[in-house]
Amino acid sequence: CQPDRPKGRGNKVQAPPVKEVALKHNIKVLQPEKLSRDKAVVEEMRALKPDVLVMVAFGQILKKPVLELAPHGVINLHGSLLPELRGAAPINWSIVRGMKKTGNTTMCTEAGVDTGPMLLKNEVEIDLDMDAPELSRKLAESGAPLMVETLKRLRDETITPEPQDDSKTTYAPLLSKEMGEIDWRKPALEVHNLVRGLAPWPGTFTTFREQKLKIIRTRYNTNTTGSEVSPGSISVDGKELLVACGENGGERLEVLTVQPPNKPKVAVIDWVNGQRVTTGEVMAASVPG
Repeated sequence: CQPDRPKGRGNKVQAPPVKEVALKHNIKVLQPEKLSRDKAVVEEMRALKPDVLVMVAFGQILKKPVLELAPHGVINLHGSLLPELRGAAPINWSIVRGMKKTGNTTMCTEAGVDTGPMLLKNEVEIDLDMDAPELSRKLAESGAPLMVETLKRLRDETITPEPQDDSKTTYAPLLSKEMGEIDWRKPALEVHNLVRGLAPWPGTFTTFREQKLKIIRTRYNTNTTGSEVSPGSISVDGKELLVACGENGGERLEVLTVQPPNKPKVAVIDWVNGQRVTTGEVMAASVPG
């Protein structure tokens, strides 16, 4: 698995979940910074004489020495219905692009990125309020038994690898912090999809009173519209905060949770009361400077 990494607000070094589970069961753990460059780790893997390798969210591209290490190769669990969303961030992009369903695909790993023959699939529905961590959990819960079924059927020779149709390929590239800047001129649904798709990292942000404000959670309602105002204009109504979206500012998106600079996440009504936010103020598209 990946090496231990700093995480969280305290930036404390934490072990990957795979390592934590393995150590509880006295299973040896190998943590190469770059497996492709670590010949010693590859040789340790070879010494185990595996029949098959299983890869789930490892985050590194495997090279020929590893791909050919086991007689039955490397079986990968990919978080999309291939050939849709090949690449590093399929779960996030399925939400950002407003897809209503995705799923898992078990596949034979080869030198290309997610190009290998497919084995089994299952589907997962994406509801309108689901964010990336929630979808990740749902895919993990359905992906584990799918991988077990795949291995059993490979053992029993009751499964035939199916080549991907490259003409139907779409891609899910790496995420970046720059992607998280909200453009309130976009339709409300598109902004909502961005907020939930980029959670928790890189997250989405806007500018309010010349400071960066993280938008943590939103709610989209197809019936929430209003008069045309400047995109980003705020409307405070009781416990609700609505932001005008769209080219003409005629759509509305409800903001539920925000995070001010150097502060914890907070329910929007508490932020409104604390900052004395009023109707007519504007969330801008970018941070000055």
